[in-house]
Amino acid sequence: MGDGKIRVGIMGLGQIGRQLYHLALASDDVEIIAVADIGKPDIIEYLLKSEGGDGPACRLENNYLVSAKFRTRMLQLTRPDEVPWDVLGADCVIDATGRYRRRRDMEAHARGGARRVILASLPAEPIDRIVIPGINEERAAASDRLISAGSATTNAFALLLNTLDQAFGVDCASLTTVHAYSSDQSLQDYAHEDFRRSRSAAENIIPNNNESARWVELVLPKFAGKLSGYALNVPVQRGSLLDANCVMREEGVTVDRVNQAMRAAAARAPDLIAVTDDPIVSSDVIGCRQSLLFDARATLKAGKKIVKTLAWYETLGHACRVLDVVRQYSKLDGMRGAS
Repeated sequence: MGDGKIRVGIMGLGQIGRQLYHLALASDDVEIIAVADIGKPDIIEYLLKSEGGDGPACRLENNYLVSAKFRTRMLQLTRPDEVPWDVLGADCVIDATGRYRRRRDMEAHARGGARRVILASLPAEPIDRIVIPGINEERAAASDRLISAGSATTNAFALLLNTLDQAFGVDCASLTTVHAYSSDQSLQDYAHEDFRRSRSAAENIIPNNNESARWVELVLPKFAGKLSGYALNVPVQRGSLLDANCVMREEGVTVDRVNQAMRAAAARAPDLIAVTDDPIVSSDVIGCRQSLLFDARATLKAGKKIVKTLAWYETLGHACRVLDVVRQYSKLDGMRGAS
C-alpha cells in the first residue's frame, strides 16, 4: 500500500495472536488486515478488549474489527487452505495456531495467496528458514517463503548460549525450561495421546519433551550434537524460566565474569536481552518485551567448568520477535524492489 505499512494476516488468535494484534495497534508500520480463527468474532473482540489495558480501543462492526489504526476482517475458519489471503491483500501471514507446523500446511497458506508464511512457533519439519533475531537474521533472504520465528524457549536459549560462547567458549550445554502451562493442556485430568499431558495442568508439574535444543543446533551449527533439552510445565499461567547448564572450555570462568558478559550483551542488544539484580519471581516477568531476562542473582559455578544460569521470559517477548522477523523480510522486499 502507498502508506508503507506492512499488511499482515494472522491465523490463530490465542495468546500470542492477540499479543501480535495489540503490538500492531501500538506500532506505526504494521497493519493487521485479517484474522482467521475458529472462535466467533464477538468472542475474539471480547478477549481483546479484556486484555487491552490502556491501549487503543477496538470494536466489532459487520465482521470487521475496527480501531483508530486499521480495520481487520474477521474470518471464522479452521484450516489454512480455507483462507483467501490473496483477496484480503496480505503481504505476509503469521500462523500463530501452534497446530499447522508442517510444510504442507504452510504451503496451503501460500496457495491461498500468502506471499510469505511465518510461523510463530517451531516447525515440525525442515522449511526455508528459521530466523532468530540476534542470532541469524542476517541470513534471511528475500526468496524465503516458509519461515519460522522460533519459539520463546528456543530464542531465549539461543541468545544465552551464543552470548556465553562468544565471551568464553562453551563446549556443550543442557537446558530445562520451567514453562507456564499452554493452551493445549487440560486444566482437569483428561485423556490425551500423551500419558503425562493427560494430567491436570492446573495441579501438576508435568515433565515434557522440548524441541528447542535441536533447533538451536540448526541455527548455531557449531553445537551440533552438543545440546540437550527438557521441559517442566508448571501451574503458572504466564512467565517461564530457562535453567541452563553450560560446560565451558576454560576453567577460569567466574560468576562475576558471566554476569558481566550478560550485562555487556544487554547493552549491545537492549531490545533482546535484559539483566535483573532483583529477587524476581515468575509473575514479575509478565510484560517483558525482551526475549531473555537474565537473573544475575542466580548464576552458580559448579566444579571447574560448569556454569548454571537462570533466565526469565514470556510470550510477549516472543510476539515482539515475530514482528521483528516480519519487519526484516519487509525490509528485504523493499531493498529488492529498489534495486
